[in-house]
Amino acid sequence: SRSAMDHQPKFFENLSGAGKAIGVLTSGGDAQGMNAAVRAVVRMGIYVNAKVYFIYEGYQGIVDGGDNIVEVSWESVSSILQVGGTVIGSARCKSFRTREGRLQAAFHLVQKGITNLCVIGGDGSLTGANLFREEWSGLLEELAQKGKIDAEAVKKYAYLNIVGMVGSIDNDFCGTDMTIGTDSALHRIIEVVDAIMTTAQSHQRTFVLEVMGRHCGYLALVSALACGADWVFIPEYPPEEGWEDSMCVKLSENRARKKRLNIIIVAEGAIDCHNKPITSEKVKDLVVQRLGFDTRVTILGHVQRGGTPSAFDRILASRMGVEAVLALLEATPDTPACVVSLSGNQSVRLPLMECVQMTQEVQKAMDEGRFLEAVRLRGRSFENNLNTYKLLSHKKPDAELPKTNFNVAVLNVGAPAAGMNAAVRAAVRVGITEGHKIFAVIDGFEGFARGKIKEISWGDVGGWTGQGGSILGTKRTLPAKYLEKIADQMRTNNINALMVIGGFEAYLGLLELSAAREKYDEFCVPMVMVPATVSNNVPGSDFSIGADTALNTITDTCDRIKQSASGTKRRVFIIETMGGYCGYLANMGALAAGADAAYIFEEQFDIRELQANVEHLTEKMKTSIQRGLVLRNENCNENYTTDFIYQLYSEEGKGVFDCRKNVLGHMQQGGAPSPFDRNFGTKISAKAMQWISKKLKETYRKGKVFANTDDSVCLLGMRRRKLVFQPVAELMNETDFVHRIPKEQWWLKLRPLMKILAKYKTSYDVSDSGQLEHVAMLPKEAEAAAI
Repeated sequence: SRSAMDHQPKFFENLSGAGKAIGVLTSGGDAQGMNAAVRAVVRMGIYVNAKVYFIYEGYQGIVDGGDNIVEVSWESVSSILQVGGTVIGSARCKSFRTREGRLQAAFHLVQKGITNLCVIGGDGSLTGANLFREEWSGLLEELAQKGKIDAEAVKKYAYLNIVGMVGSIDNDFCGTDMTIGTDSALHRIIEVVDAIMTTAQSHQRTFVLEVMGRHCGYLALVSALACGADWVFIPEYPPEEGWEDSMCVKLSENRARKKRLNIIIVAEGAIDCHNKPITSEKVKDLVVQRLGFDTRVTILGHVQRGGTPSAFDRILASRMGVEAVLALLEATPDTPACVVSLSGNQSVRLPLMECVQMTQEVQKAMDEGRFLEAVRLRGRSFENNLNTYKLLSHKKPDAELPKTNFNVAVLNVGAPAAGMNAAVRAAVRVGITEGHKIFAVIDGFEGFARGKIKEISWGDVGGWTGQGGSILGTKRTLPAKYLEKIADQMRTNNINALMVIGGFEAYLGLLELSAAREKYDEFCVPMVMVPATVSNNVPGSDFSIGADTALNTITDTCDRIKQSASGTKRRVFIIETMGGYCGYLANMGALAAGADAAYIFEEQFDIRELQANVEHLTEKMKTSIQRGLVLRNENCNENYTTDFIYQLYSEEGKGVFDCRKNVLGHMQQGGAPSPFDRNFGTKISAKAMQWISKKLKETYRKGKVFANTDDSVCLLGMRRRKLVFQPVAELMNETDFVHRIPKEQWWLKLRPLMKILAKYKTSYDVSDSGQLEHVAMLPKEAEAAAI
């Protein structure tokens, strides 16, 4: 009856945790976002009526028992969402590695009746948990023989269930696209690199940066991609023989091109092809001896583990924590220990030991010098990053470049979004590598009509990845009223393809241009759009460039506001976010900041709901958490304005809490792009340019390019686990044009999550989760678009 069951939606309300006890521990090296995971496990556990226990100091706490294992309440995890590291402590534990230690541990868990463990840590911690689970029944029998527990307990607590979440800044765990903490560590690295770039620029210096990653080059690779480093050393992909010469040639060529600084990134575990370490000092000495450049080494060290978790890590950890509790509720004696993780933006469960084995395979491949295999085993996302980096960092000499005689124009349309410049840089460099001439259009379609268009070279886009806003300039103007002039410009400059980076206007613009093809042959060329808008409201893509940066801005601001509210006590803040009619920023911002409510257009609300929220906050003020945070999307309701809600709350909360309001406004469009936006922008844009090349070859007939089918005007978007090209004509059915949003939006499924974590009764459809997947097929099967 398995298939009959599959069709019925599964709701978590029907899963009860009554009579179950869950222990949560963090182990191994700390990582930002662990606290968010702990908070989600505790709250979801209590929500389903289970008992939840903190286990302090990792495995050491289970071995020592006593007051290291404590039952917790809803309020115990208040205010930890924004704290880095782990509040329940993590220790490396030698005794847990012995059977004697595990015997103690089993005894202490049985005393509290805990048979469900949620372990947040790296692969070592998870392997330990699995061994513990396999030995469990033997340990209990031994305890019974020694008279420490009775036969009843052996029966009652016969099975131990284990669910793992991977918390590790290295992102070194196979089967998961992103481990908790990776994104935050990238934030720290990028902040440092951005700061170093300004001083290096001033003194014409070379900087060698050493980042963490003993066995995994992910941090080094992605930060090199995100800041356009000149050279990167990672353990999985050692440089070829004679790399010393090629690196020095590259550095001096860059200097000759008037580049005032060089950045070299070294992973702490970097090796050469003979498995000999390459240290940052060694790299520095080489540059000084051979080139005489003024060179400095900066070792980032534990800075990377510190600081507040990024919005991405908070949402990731919150989703994983809730998923982990679901997995524990559904676990049977036969289900293997599993890891909950994300693939694309879907939650998945994977058998823990499969992931661990694959992770160990990578290490083995590296030890044996099978480096290509190591890169492949790391998964598609790692491979994509490496290929994109190789594509963008080294310019081939002109003589080696193919010549296609095609001209491609690139423009920004809509409001500025952080990461647009990274996308333009990638498009320009990939285009040049493919042999095209690239033209940059200034100020969107309006500038196009006025002939603001010029050829742009490889060097022109150097250093663009880290710049916020839009260097090319961007306008919201649509092309319809300039068709004649734009067609003229395309003819004059002989433009054979168009790449538009922008938001909803870019999408409308492409629809208008393709409709104008009947009248103007000039528009019968391949056109592609890359979604870039803070609102994340473009149909056909789950994410758009700029939304992650805006989300981080909102989260940072909310953290500060929460601090102010906690200080004053009994204060509720109402915060207005951008997004047009799209509630993405308000909803995800609320999840990342731990808000009490988020008002969005997609989920209609009335005065009764506002009333219920006020009552909810009144109740909350009676607990030890005396503050409230409410987010409101700018267009969620034309009558319930931010002022109206503020006045309503002020009146209804009289004597219980007072109110303040805050409109975040345009700061959400500014700022340096987050690592995610730099990386996503770079990868998606490179892919779009490769599509243009393919289409140009297909549509080139009798000396000219002619493309007038629907599939030659596409939007490249991320859909669940894949990057897909979709004809804009087909996306029209999926679009609500009046409100400028897609008709269906994936993130609405996460809406109940925010309500659960804020203690509202709600319904939550969990049909998607629950099937165990397998790891081996992942790298080939899914083109992981996660970064």
